[in-house]
Amino acid sequence: MELKLTLNGRAVAASVEADTLLIDFLRAQGCLSVKRGCETANCGLCTVLMDGTPVLSCSVLALRAAGHHVQTLEGLQEEAADFTAFIADQGAEQCGFCNPGFVMNTVALLRENPDPTDDEIRAYLAGNLCRCSGYEGQLRGIRAYLDHKKGRG
Repeated sequence: MELKLTLNGRAVAASVEADTLLIDFLRAQGCLSVKRGCETANCGLCTVLMDGTPVLSCSVLALRAAGHHVQTLEGLQEEAADFTAFIADQGAEQCGFCNPGFVMNTVALLRENPDPTDDEIRAYLAGNLCRCSGYEGQLRGIRAYLDHKKGRG
């Protein structure tokens, strides 16, 4: 079946099988930031933005993305660069495996709510599993970034 979508700002057309998962399609397109973790839609490692909304690409058929705009971390480098340094500064990217999912969800959060409370940040990032940091480092990093943007940091 023919799949046409916009991937990181460029038109993409490819032939896919009806049961191809979006994660597999994206990785075949060179988007290696999209990682396979639990394969049960529980860890957040495969998070991408479809039309600006976070989706778990391990639980979406590629053909469901037809006609949509899909963004991966590869397509959000400039937007993400602003706050990833703050997350790293807090020691929150120890092994880095979960980082793309956190970054994708943080981008979506800040687009939706540019001034979230700590509880709103925690709620938005709740679906991302991290085995190294305990999540507080990510929260501190995002908060430090937001404070810096407001001139308080």
